[in-house]
Amino acid sequence: MTNLQRLWHRHSPQVFLGELLEKRWMEPVIPFTLTILVFVSFALLIPGFASASSLRQLSLSFAEQAMVAGAMAIAVLSGGIDLSVGAIFAMANFLTLYVYLVKDVPLPLVIALVVIFGAAVGAINGGLIAYGRTRPFLTTLVTLIVLRALYNKLTAAATDELASVAPDSPAWDFLGAGSVLGVPTNMAALIVVAVCAHFFLTRVRPGVHIMAVGSSRKAARHAGVNVKRTLFSAYVLSGALAALAGVFYAARQNSSGTDTGLGWEINALAAVVLGGISLAGGRGTIARAMMGAAIIFMLVSGLVRMGASGNITTALVGLILLVAVGFNVKWVKNKGKVQQKVYVVPSWVDFTPPPSIERGSGTPFAENDRLKGAEAIALGEIEGPEDIILDRNDHLYAVTRNGSIMRFLAPDYSRREEFARIGGRPLGMAFDRDENLICCVAGMGVYGVRPDRTVFKVTDRTNRTRTRLKDDSRLYLADDLDIAPDGRIYFSEATTRYELTDWALDGFEGRGNGRLICHDPATGQTRTILKNLTFPNGVCVSHDGKSVLWASTWLCQINRYWLEGPKAGTSEVLIDNLPGYCDNINRASDGSYWLALVGLRSPVYDLAMASPDFRIHMVKQIPPDEWLCPGINYGCIVKFDDHGTVLESLWDPGGQSHPTITSVREHKGWLYIGGLENNRIGRVRLPDADPQWNGWDSYWKGGADGTAA
Repeated sequence: MTNLQRLWHRHSPQVFLGELLEKRWMEPVIPFTLTILVFVSFALLIPGFASASSLRQLSLSFAEQAMVAGAMAIAVLSGGIDLSVGAIFAMANFLTLYVYLVKDVPLPLVIALVVIFGAAVGAINGGLIAYGRTRPFLTTLVTLIVLRALYNKLTAAATDELASVAPDSPAWDFLGAGSVLGVPTNMAALIVVAVCAHFFLTRVRPGVHIMAVGSSRKAARHAGVNVKRTLFSAYVLSGALAALAGVFYAARQNSSGTDTGLGWEINALAAVVLGGISLAGGRGTIARAMMGAAIIFMLVSGLVRMGASGNITTALVGLILLVAVGFNVKWVKNKGKVQQKVYVVPSWVDFTPPPSIERGSGTPFAENDRLKGAEAIALGEIEGPEDIILDRNDHLYAVTRNGSIMRFLAPDYSRREEFARIGGRPLGMAFDRDENLICCVAGMGVYGVRPDRTVFKVTDRTNRTRTRLKDDSRLYLADDLDIAPDGRIYFSEATTRYELTDWALDGFEGRGNGRLICHDPATGQTRTILKNLTFPNGVCVSHDGKSVLWASTWLCQINRYWLEGPKAGTSEVLIDNLPGYCDNINRASDGSYWLALVGLRSPVYDLAMASPDFRIHMVKQIPPDEWLCPGINYGCIVKFDDHGTVLESLWDPGGQSHPTITSVREHKGWLYIGGLENNRIGRVRLPDADPQWNGWDSYWKGGADGTAA
């Protein structure tokens, strides 16, 4: 049973489900499924409901209601609401009939005038809301009342005139009862309008601005969007679309009754909410509004054909609206929590007891005090130097959590300057042959800084895994890098499932979510060379340039990927079962390597890694600040050789000066220390180290063939 459990947790189908729910195109799945279920249900319950003639008649009646729902959707996506769409629709229906049939105005001009009328009413709404700062609900409600009263007055006065005329126009007949390629004219117009509206809201700047304003007016304003003008335009479009629906309705019905458009604003609002468009604005699509409109339309039509009264159908629509609004509010509020609980899928990780770290135990990991007297550089002047590096002029560089790379000038490092501001969260660094500083930036990819301080992009994408549902071509968490003698850049991406803000969740999963990637500057191509790695972190090209060492943080092991030789293209474990969680790896002057341990294992955490159910209950039921985490209050550096033999360790017990050590660099007889949570850079003397050795010369002071010295 245990083996089956391991297999289940390591290949859990919940991983697929979590990534499926993360896809944006999954959001309309619920309204789409409901649309299909409602249609199939009525097709089974009502004879002839799914026949060709019935479908044509349904599409004829549906088109105008869907346009009105689209008008409502535009207003809601902007962060407001337009309760006047039903009244605008009714007035447009009357004006079309009156101006065309009674006043005998040419049809194209009639259509233009009626649409302009709808846009003008929308402009009144938009002007009051955007520039007068009135409430959308109350403003459009007043417009609804005024227009409905005006409509009732006008229809009563023009009843005789409208009844005495009979249209005799092929264009009018085509508009109301014609077809385009077998599709009713109004339905064809709906398709065109929906496609154009989708393109407008997702590809055209004014439409994108509507979505941005709906998402956050403050953020949109800071991004340079004219919020008032955008809100104004949203209501103008809403009014124009509702009026266009009235034109098609007039051509199809040739009548203007007192109940025309009555309650359509409620149906439109129910359609929008049922389609999954957020009432808070900024989230949703026109396609969802169309699906919601289809659900409402089929429910009402189906119930009427089954003999239900108008009161019942109205009550049903109201009930649907109430439930949909409640679900919408709850889902928007708790979506992140729900997705996290489904998305986090812990795997089974077996650990054996690690080597002893007890002081005097005789192991190379035995605790000591060699880091306690470390000299502090830039104390209190730097925040989170996750990686550090020195150039061949002895200047010291450090990344910071605010997106900058700071440079501390030799010889005493008392002077500092901002070498470059990249943005994001800079992490691992390396110098190339031309002394460009290449840097991994979480959430952005790999960037470079030239000696003149100009910043350039190296790469932000790799090849996509075709067998995976999630598009992993974008770099999520580029972590550390190193450069081979031929100039190729090898870097780790710690996880493809989580962003920097949630990187700890990858640790709770213990799953192979990371990869090792190679970028070739000569061709500009980036490709993944190893995937399904468990939080690959530190990367270091071996002294002979024939392999790449990489650290698997959560598995507490060092691996080797061969670049040359009989094992080229394969990876193997070099050191396993380390007593701590490994981070960056860098060269030492004697041909060995330095490794930073960011945290220590504990028996309790090892036990938790072998219990996926425990970890998933912890993530679901306990606040994040109370989760069980590895011990990170110890500072430790380990030295190992090319054979995987651990040679020695340096400790700061209790992490008083250097907790969470993530980077260690040797330079001219000194060892420099950086840490993810540190407020300083440490430095300790290495009495047996080569006082002239430096990292850049180790890589690039070689022959013309580019091999390292």
